[in-house]
Amino acid sequence: MNKDDVKRLARRPGLIAGIYNYCDRWCERCPFTARCMNCAMQEEQRGDDGANDVESTQFWDKLSDVFNVTLELLRESAAEHGIDIDNLDMTGVAEEEARAEQNAKKHPIAKAAMDYILMRDAWMKRAQELFRQAEIDLQREAELELPGSKPHLKAVQISDALEVISWYHTMIYPKMMRAIQQDWGERDWEEENGFPKDSDGSAKVALISIDRSIGAWGILRAHFPQEEDSVLDILVHLERLRKAIEKAFPDARAFQRPGFDYIPENGGEPA
Repeated sequence: MNKDDVKRLARRPGLIAGIYNYCDRWCERCPFTARCMNCAMQEEQRGDDGANDVESTQFWDKLSDVFNVTLELLRESAAEHGIDIDNLDMTGVAEEEARAEQNAKKHPIAKAAMDYILMRDAWMKRAQELFRQAEIDLQREAELELPGSKPHLKAVQISDALEVISWYHTMIYPKMMRAIQQDWGERDWEEENGFPKDSDGSAKVALISIDRSIGAWGILRAHFPQEEDSVLDILVHLERLRKAIEKAFPDARAFQRPGFDYIPENGGEPA
């Protein structure tokens, strides 16, 4: 893929500009994959099995191509604005970003988000035997064919809840790290120039991740009453984290994400 290919893809009718900036990266469950530039590029990259195998040279060659094309387009765009990115002094910027990252890691919200990752991992490790026994019980229940029994539905509910929890438990921390860093670094510029705050967009994705995680944990709590106390501890932690984010980023819920919250028409603004 070269820069002309990327420009051709960008002109594809129906694409929603910037939809990938505030998504949860769960393409398999996204209704907008046909309107996403990132997905279009991924489809373009798929040629053979080797191109999708991280152990193959084709995969890394393709990835290298993407990086090179992105850099080429960045240079071209910068040149149009009279900027030579190859001669920029980024030393100060790198140092500032490193300081911002270290400070963000100390933020109570970031710490709580990391604590959730550890809590989830510890719970899942302890619950392995619980899941094995549940599988055996559901199989027996299915074989008995008892009236009103719905073992297959229970299995689907448990499986889906576990999948949701597994997907989102590592989404909250990086999104809040970004939100905290952006909130400190670009608040004045964004407000002065009339742009929505990126920090609010990142915080909204984190909040949605928490919302869905709470729902999934609630399903596990219903199916495994013997673990009610341990699941309740996690639910309380998530609820406190949710409230802390909503307090620190009061406009996050109202942030309008392209595609998910509004469909831009010819570059139009949200309704």
